[in-house]
Amino acid sequence: MASTHYADGRQENRVENYTKFWQKDLGKEGEADNKNRVESYTDVVNGYYDGATELYEYGWAQSFHFSRFYKGEAFAASLARHEHYLAAQMALRPGMRVLDVGCGVGGPAREIARFADVNIVGLNNNDFQIQRARKYTKKAGLEDLVSFAKGDFMKLSEQFGENSFDAVYAIEATVHAPTWEGVYGEIMKVLKPGGVFGVYEWCMTDAWDPSIPAHKELAHAIELGNGIPEMRHLKKAREAMINVGLTIEHEEDLAERPDEVPWYYPLEGDIWKAQTAWDYFTVWRMSWSGKLVSHTAIKFMEMLNLIPKGTHDVGESLKVAADALVKGGQTKLFTPMYLAICRKPVLSDS
Repeated sequence: MASTHYADGRQENRVENYTKFWQKDLGKEGEADNKNRVESYTDVVNGYYDGATELYEYGWAQSFHFSRFYKGEAFAASLARHEHYLAAQMALRPGMRVLDVGCGVGGPAREIARFADVNIVGLNNNDFQIQRARKYTKKAGLEDLVSFAKGDFMKLSEQFGENSFDAVYAIEATVHAPTWEGVYGEIMKVLKPGGVFGVYEWCMTDAWDPSIPAHKELAHAIELGNGIPEMRHLKKAREAMINVGLTIEHEEDLAERPDEVPWYYPLEGDIWKAQTAWDYFTVWRMSWSGKLVSHTAIKFMEMLNLIPKGTHDVGESLKVAADALVKGGQTKLFTPMYLAICRKPVLSDS
């Protein structure tokens, strides 16, 4: 049967097939499953975001990332501060040409463009997200500063040419790459000599031991719930940056900061932990009753063919993700905010 292609760019077969990249019992995951996901990373990531994007926007925001919280800090303010912090650490300046690798629906690009007055090109390989990114950017009146391009982040130099950006950043996006060396190497190529690369990377921490079954299963749950072909050690991210020739000027796992309010608190679904009155609804959506309401609605819309078949299953994987991410945060086995600020040497062979 031919797959339904929606006018908004979504493809039904990608959504339906997404969860099939994992064993139903994550404890039975083997190397062959892992290899298949890595080799099929485009289908894995697109299948996930075709099904999950609207759920992200409903349950989270237009900025698909985590952030640190101060006591009493509003959810939206925390997301913006996380983006501003990256821009400040990168020392972005007005007029710079900047590439956002894996831009989602453009939330961070719009915020950073406003904050730093830079020109941003958002790269995304998902048609559905690009359409939404352009719509939101037009509505925000930022089309002069922010634009979007469809492309594969493993082929940046082929699309943009070498030495073409003053700065490149990635916010919780390059974890979707089949290899960190591959995507960081491409970032290295498109940066101008002396250019800066800033990243918030998803990693398993050094405390994670894949030889421990419970640790390995936790990583697979994070993968399944977030469209990730393979979770990897933080140290491998650092090694990959160095191996491709980038100079690391600053690095820190921000999840190790002694914050009173943990980064994962919205996922816990405890409305009594909401930091402001406005955030009660955000936190409620992750509670058992909030999940029941949203996932029942998704099932009903899928039955009426209003959304691609398989969207409900992707939504169910998001519930797996929430539990795994909270557990990963509580046990310090996972971080969504390994920050690295790197620079391309002025004198380079590339």
